[in-house]
Amino acid sequence: MISAVTNGGPTVPPGVLRRLDSASASALADLNARFEDLQMVLRCCERLMSQLTAAQSQPDSGATDPVEPDGVVVEALWSVALLSYARCFSAAESGTALTEDDLTATGLSEDVLDWHKVLLQLRDHYADPTANPRERFSVVVTQDADNGSASGIGITSARQPLVDDLTVRQTGAIAYALSRLVNDRIAAQQENVFGEMKDAPKADLDKLVKLDIAAPDEAP
Repeated sequence: MISAVTNGGPTVPPGVLRRLDSASASALADLNARFEDLQMVLRCCERLMSQLTAAQSQPDSGATDPVEPDGVVVEALWSVALLSYARCFSAAESGTALTEDDLTATGLSEDVLDWHKVLLQLRDHYADPTANPRERFSVVVTQDADNGSASGIGITSARQPLVDDLTVRQTGAIAYALSRLVNDRIAAQQENVFGEMKDAPKADLDKLVKLDIAAPDEAP
């Protein structure tokens, strides 16, 4: 994706691309990365809702058991959503990390900070490198019914429930509100970076690393 800023005129395809490594350019790049993460959260939430509401949309076929969502798909989408969301609040040298103040600035309900903290806890749960996030296992010894002596070893498990649709909806609402906030910051920062470069001499621009422009795919 290429986005060009001009001096008030129409946006035109760039003829040459030069990479900027300034602090302000790094901040702009980081803002775009955070925006893309929030968009990923939204895409995951949309697909999660399709999975979680699938049973409600199934025609009555006479079956006694409800249609269950695909647990693998739900966990995969939810894990990516949580990781992407939490990454937006991770510290960065550019200072573009989102904060709790940003959550408050979205104007969402007063419990948005509580939801935020829960999402970070869930991220830790699903990203834990040592614990299975889906199921908890225990080893038990069985006893003989007559004399109480050990008769065998068994394994029990407690399955963790899938994420519910309320949590997904709330996560999507937070990601949407934050994406609007970040989008405004991108626009402002893009203007700042262009303001730094618009009067730069051609000789200075020519010293910057040139990037290749991929030709658009031709329609069949």
